[in-house]
Amino acid sequence: MARVSLQVNGQAHSVDLDTRTTLLDALREYLKLTGTKKGCDHGQCGACTVMIDGRRINSCLTLAVMNEGRRITTIEGLGTPEAMHPMQAAFVKHDGYQCGYCTPGQICSAVAMLDEVKAGVPSHVTADLLAAPDLTPAELRERMSGNICRCAAYSNIVDAITEVAGGTG
Repeated sequence: MARVSLQVNGQAHSVDLDTRTTLLDALREYLKLTGTKKGCDHGQCGACTVMIDGRRINSCLTLAVMNEGRRITTIEGLGTPEAMHPMQAAFVKHDGYQCGYCTPGQICSAVAMLDEVKAGVPSHVTADLLAAPDLTPAELRERMSGNICRCAAYSNIVDAITEVAGGTG
């Protein structure tokens, strides 16, 4: 066991954890932040996506002890039902979910992905590596490919992200 200090959604938390505890399990089981979902537990579906220092990460693939001193943001830290983050509001508006299980990971991934695009970070399908990435449907789908929606709400998810990115949506 180890005392682990985590900065989650702007709040400091100190918990005693087995050093093998994943960040996902620490969030859900110890901090009771159940918005982050356990999907495959192998880093393949993206349901557990959170943001660490503004970058998206599969929380099932990182240990809680490895994230001391880092800024962790979960779906609960983005907005509330009364004051939603623009991405949350766009998902609701465009019905970017069906069962909703993957939605928290999709939203966290989309928020971080748009920050990557704004910073000029290319993807595998970016046509011109020297120019600012253009968020085409192919670019968006490539960047979100680590998040699986088993209900197949992809076209609505694309519409929601496009709206927040400044497209027509």
